[in-house]
Amino acid sequence: MTKLPSHVQRARRPEHKELRLASILEAARSLALEKGVRGVTLTDIAQAAGLHKSAVLRYVETREEIYLRLTAEGWTEWASALRAALGERTDGTVDELAEALSRTVVDQPLLCDLLSHVALHLERHVSAEAVLTYKLAALAALDDMAQACARFLPALDEPAARELVSAVSLLAGALWQISHPPEALARLYAEEPRLAHAVVDLLPRLTGSARALAVGLTA
Repeated sequence: MTKLPSHVQRARRPEHKELRLASILEAARSLALEKGVRGVTLTDIAQAAGLHKSAVLRYVETREEIYLRLTAEGWTEWASALRAALGERTDGTVDELAEALSRTVVDQPLLCDLLSHVALHLERHVSAEAVLTYKLAALAALDDMAQACARFLPALDEPAARELVSAVSLLAGALWQISHPPEALARLYAEEPRLAHAVVDLLPRLTGSARALAVGLTA
């Protein structure tokens, strides 16, 4: 990442502080996409942003807060992508909805990775205020998607649509981890026929699960 100018690095003015925080988030995003959220340390992020670790901690509480912020951004981007995919239609089918929900989240690999870390790690190493900020952003996106789904598929009311989107988000996180095993595991799966079932093709598996959930919720 390009090092920020010295006057921005000092970040005395509000706009400079915003630029520095943005550089920290961008460094964390790039590193996570390269080697996975689990493999990125706060030191890695600081180095990629051209800062000292102590400087990063002036803007965020922990590494986990950085990734919680990026998860909130991911939810908002997912909601926007889903709205665009569904449009203003009110005559959609279960299959179309399942495909749109699944594709729009799979198109965000960082969000898929982050979703599996939120409850397990990210929310446990930040302040209550940081969790509240994240939760409100995620809930706003969830409500937005539920409304879009219910409009697209009238047989699905908004409470049921919320359940559907919530379930798909949980499955996306879990299936992303399964479908992206470490190199040693991937090699084992390829060499051992008895473990063929462990190989997961993310989009088809998630779409099939989303369809089954949607069918059940509209029954």
